[in-house]
Amino acid sequence: MTTRVFLTIDTEFAWRHHAAGLDVETIYARSIEPAGVGLGYQLERLAAHGLKACFFVDPMPALVFGLAPVKRMVETILAAGQEVQLHLHPNWTAARVGDRGAHHGRFQLYEYGRDAQRDLLRGAVELLVAAGAPLPIAFRAGGYAANEDTLRALADLGFVYDSSHNGGEPEESRIALPPAQIAPVAHHLVEVPVTVIEDAPGLWRTFQLCALSGAETAAALDHAVAEDHAAVTIVSHGFELANRLGTRANGVHVRRFDTLCRLLALRTEALPTTHFADRPTLALDRDDRPLGANALRRRLRQAEQLWSNWVGERAG
Repeated sequence: MTTRVFLTIDTEFAWRHHAAGLDVETIYARSIEPAGVGLGYQLERLAAHGLKACFFVDPMPALVFGLAPVKRMVETILAAGQEVQLHLHPNWTAARVGDRGAHHGRFQLYEYGRDAQRDLLRGAVELLVAAGAPLPIAFRAGGYAANEDTLRALADLGFVYDSSHNGGEPEESRIALPPAQIAPVAHHLVEVPVTVIEDAPGLWRTFQLCALSGAETAAALDHAVAEDHAAVTIVSHGFELANRLGTRANGVHVRRFDTLCRLLALRTEALPTTHFADRPTLALDRDDRPLGANALRRRLRQAEQLWSNWVGERAG
């Protein structure tokens, strides 16, 4: 049996750029196309390696800046043959142009009750479809900030998949599943958890581009194949290959993305990338276990992270 890979890229306006008082074109440039290594670069690399990716797009900034920026994201992704699904940061609901973030809604989706979450999700779907996306069937909460009410609201609205459970973010990801749950599971709908690895005994680290070294990525993928896992779910962001200011490429993260693409291309028979819209057959309720801790891999990644923080994050 093959292990399905959901290569997911959360695509959103970074709130920090709005809070810095930047205009909408600059926010778009630094959030979506930063330093030449944003959406366009990622789509080109995916195409070069024949990979599928899911872009979870947050349409909520349309409430502040209009639909045009979201339409631009959606059209770019669909034109490249990739899929758009729904992402949502509710803080944009009360934001205002040019106020440096003074006004905002509550930041975490779990801070809202079930009915309010359903209303937020319904409105976000309408915005995303108005921007040109097909009706979404998969969702990820901004910051993984989902709870049981989120999943119930999604089921009410006819969603098929959620991918908000993340055992590496226990304070934010509040779905009632174990932190080490990485296999897809029937839980109100089909929950496709973000994959984690064991960083140290009992501590989990997200399979995210900025969180794992190339060696850890390769080990996690090999582990999934060896153990016949049902799925691997990987996270990245549209702005993750650049520094936080969006002004300069982060060489460490660019190399990690390129390495990930090469690894997946080489392992395509065992680890085929897939779209949620493909509605792939997934073995549910499996007891797949994360890659175990390894002190050497961890120390090497920490050294790489130090270089990334000191050099890759310097503003250009």
